Amino acid sequence: MDKISWLAVPTEEGAHEGVRKLWNKAEANLGFVPNVFRAQALNGEQFLAWWNYFNLLVNKAGHLSNIEREMMAVVVSGLNRCVYCAVSHGAALREYGMDVQQADTVAVNWRHADLNAREAALCAFAEKLTLHPAGMTESDLAPLRDTGLDDAQILEAVQVIGMFNMTNRVSSALGFIPNAEYHSKGR
Repeated sequence: MDKISWLAVPTEEGAHEGVRKLWNKAEANLGFVPNVFRAQALNGEQFLAWWNYFNLLVNKAGHLSNIEREMMAVVVSGLNRCVYCAVSHGAALREYGMDVQQADTVAVNWRHADLNAREAALCAFAEKLTLHPAGMTESDLAPLRDTGLDDAQILEAVQVIGMFNMTNRVSSALGFIPNAEYHSKGR
């Protein structure tokens, strides 16, 4: 296997039992094990705790649509220049049904994408929270509410944005490389 992280990556034999189960499930469902699953597995318990929260926010039914959550993930990851997350979640955004050209445009500059008012409000909010967290005020919620988002949806948006800011930093700090499979998904 090519190098996927700047740190050691455990082998199947050396990985935590719960991590091995997750790897097997990913292989069965996706046809491959995401490199982020392997690269973070060095600390198995910590990885599984991260995965449980990440999975709850991003992969389970929630208050926002899958496209909305993945769109925010792509915006945050692009702003943070996180190659792993921008590529892998760009693939997810396409797989959930966003047009390929629109998804690619969101990844580079969401303002040039043909977004509806709600999507644009979520992207603007994700951008400000990512780039200027200390500048957030209650008035930043108004554009979200104006497009019909309720408090549970706003909280979920904040949690998704926060999760990706944290995950981007881990991925970038340790040089995680996206799986080649992500580049062609949804195209």
